[in-house]
Amino acid sequence: MRLLWSLALLALAGAAQAQQVTIYRCTDASGALTVQNDVPCPKGQKQEKRVIGSAPTSSTPPAFVNPAAPPVAPAPPAAPAAPPAPREPAAPANPTPTPPAVAASDRLPPPMLFECRTFDNDRYLSDKGDPPERCAPMATVGINGEPSAGAACQMVTDQCQRVADGALCDSWKQRLRQAESQLRFGPADQRAGAQADVERMTRIVQESSCGG
Repeated sequence: MRLLWSLALLALAGAAQAQQVTIYRCTDASGALTVQNDVPCPKGQKQEKRVIGSAPTSSTPPAFVNPAAPPVAPAPPAAPAAPPAPREPAAPANPTPTPPAVAASDRLPPPMLFECRTFDNDRYLSDKGDPPERCAPMATVGINGEPSAGAACQMVTDQCQRVADGALCDSWKQRLRQAESQLRFGPADQRAGAQADVERMTRIVQESSCGG
């Protein structure tokens, strides 16, 4: 466990305002183990806490220095000169940092996920099982029964159900693919938030038992 906490502290150092998930590992008096996210263990149970979040991206890695091409040996008088060795492409300016490896024995199950259904039967995955109420638009009609140009809505709450433990890894990987698609094809003014979601979900998948 000392290795686990050390890796978590190194991964989180300098990550200002990064989105994070706190995992609590709870053991009751009978030895039964439960894992929950963002909710501390009940009193009287042994608690182990771990924070999973975005890796720091603010530091800039040292510039890549391309090695000099090896000298070309002089060609025999009748043979043409050898072409110069191809140059390697320059490294990207801000490569995505690689999260530190986590030992298989220290990996925890991923945080809980919920499958939610909207009033019009759309489905989505969420970290939270109690989404806030929202105003769903309603069709309006005039006194003659014809559709009118007015606007109205009714307050609705999405219905959510916890994803089974055996399906958690597949569901987190699905969320990661959806976040990557949003980052690639979503509106430009939402890129920063989409990038943060991709980094957070990548770390959850790679550092949990889903990446073992």
